[in-house]
Amino acid sequence: MRTAFIEHLCSLAADDERIFLVCGDLGFSVLEAFAERFPARYLNAGVAEQNMTGIAAGLALAGKTVFTYSIANFPVMRCLEQIRNDVCYHNLSVKVVAVGGGFAYGSQGYTHHGVEDLAVMSALPNIMVAAPADPVETRAITEIYADHSGPGYLRLGKAGEPVLHSPGLRLRAGQAIRVVDGKDLTIISIGGMLGTVIKAAEVLLTNGIEARILSMPFLVPLDQRAILEAANDTGAILTVEEHGRGGLGTAVGERLAIASSAVPFFPIRLDLSPIKVAGSQETLRAAQGLSVEGVVDAAQRLISRSKATV
Repeated sequence: MRTAFIEHLCSLAADDERIFLVCGDLGFSVLEAFAERFPARYLNAGVAEQNMTGIAAGLALAGKTVFTYSIANFPVMRCLEQIRNDVCYHNLSVKVVAVGGGFAYGSQGYTHHGVEDLAVMSALPNIMVAAPADPVETRAITEIYADHSGPGYLRLGKAGEPVLHSPGLRLRAGQAIRVVDGKDLTIISIGGMLGTVIKAAEVLLTNGIEARILSMPFLVPLDQRAILEAANDTGAILTVEEHGRGGLGTAVGERLAIASSAVPFFPIRLDLSPIKVAGSQETLRAAQGLSVEGVVDAAQRLISRSKATV
């Protein structure tokens, strides 16, 4: 995803001189493409994320569209006050890009795990919050952010994510993507869990369960219509995210509650207490039920609940 992001950002910057990129002394072997093509619009602020965000806010006040970039939670947690007060409060065109969301940097330990970021950022005013599932969604969201006049948060995977959509995907801000249709339940995922969900749906199909799959790249704004249509059409909703409380599951559950929907619902999300210290992304995901087997098991239990309520 990070390669798709920087390639498309370079393409957009070639046609838009307002686009700037500011990094926090990270992104080497990725950001050089932008730095070499647009040296006057690239700045390494060093290991000083608060300064990075302040610089971005100043550039945005001067009419620029600024992307800040660092790994995991560094561009979020270390400079949250600056994002809140300098960027969001003034509704500035600063897009915070965090690479390696979830457990992508799993072996580095909890300091490098981006597992609360979607909740934190979606609580701020004026901000758009997105986590693409693959390189195709990444390019589409980068283009939306380049045209968006307000703040944005973009959570990316680390590297090597498979392409799951057709290259010509067109996307609107706040739009869910129906990847597969089905009648027995809907599985909604955000970010890099889509590939796991697709594999789980294939297993469910062999057991006679047809799952609708929605990729929900935007947490803010949320595609509320797609959620309520899924509740009405399929009768059960399962959310899957590499994130703790306050993310996709919370947002979908809140939308269902407001609509007084009695549809069976279950969120697969991270239980961060206790926290496993370190491990590969695959190992840490599996320990939290974020594996093909975990999704299949949760879906089957949800279907049983759904049938029991009929």
